[in-house]
Amino acid sequence: MSGPWNDFNSAQSNANVIPKGTLAKVRLTLRPGGYDDASQGWTGGWARRAATGAVYLDAEYTVLEGPYARRKIWSLIGLYSPKGPDWANMGRGLIRGILNSARGVSDKDNSPEAQARRRINGFGDLDGIDFIARIDIGQDTNGEDKNEIRAAVTPDHRDYAALMGAVAPQFSAAPAQGSAPQVAATSQPSQIEPVQGAAGRPSWAQ
Repeated sequence: MSGPWNDFNSAQSNANVIPKGTLAKVRLTLRPGGYDDASQGWTGGWARRAATGAVYLDAEYTVLEGPYARRKIWSLIGLYSPKGPDWANMGRGLIRGILNSARGVSDKDNSPEAQARRRINGFGDLDGIDFIARIDIGQDTNGEDKNEIRAAVTPDHRDYAALMGAVAPQFSAAPAQGSAPQVAATSQPSQIEPVQGAAGRPSWAQ
C-alpha cells in the first residue's frame, strides 16, 4: 500500500522562513543580558556581553499583524565588537530606523523635533516598541536559513501608513517609568553566547 501517509518522498520541506523583503508590523522585546557600561550609556542591565568581548542587545521581534502574525524572529543589535566599529555602526543605524518608524519620523527630517524623537533615555525605551520591519534572511550556525531584521521602514515608504495603521505614532520625551529590567548588572562577560539570533553574524561581530 502506498499513499501520502505511507510514502513521504513527495512531501515538501517546511522551511518555516518568512520571505525575504516582507514588510510587517512588529513589536521589539529586549531580553536583558545584565551587562552595564555607564561610560557608553549602557545601563539598566539590557546589554549582553559575550565571552568574545562583543556587546549587543538580544532582540526578539513578534509579528503583530498579517499572514505571519505571532511569528517570532530573534536577532542581535550590535553595540560593540573588538574587531572594529562596523557592527556598532550597523546597530546604531538600525536603532535610528526603529525610532523613525515607531515615532513617525522621516529619515530626511533633521528638524529639532525630529532629532528629539531619535533620542532615548536608555535601552528600556526600545523594549516593547512597535515599528514596521523589513524582514531579511540569514543563516544559523548549521547553515540553515533563518529570518533576521536588519532594517526598519520609515514614513518615507509608500506602504508605511497602511502597515502602521491610521493612528499616528505618539511620542513623549518624558523618561519611561520602570524601564530597567529586574536583573543584576555585571561587568563580567557571559560564558556562552545565545543560540537564537547569534547565527549569521559577520566574523568581525563575533
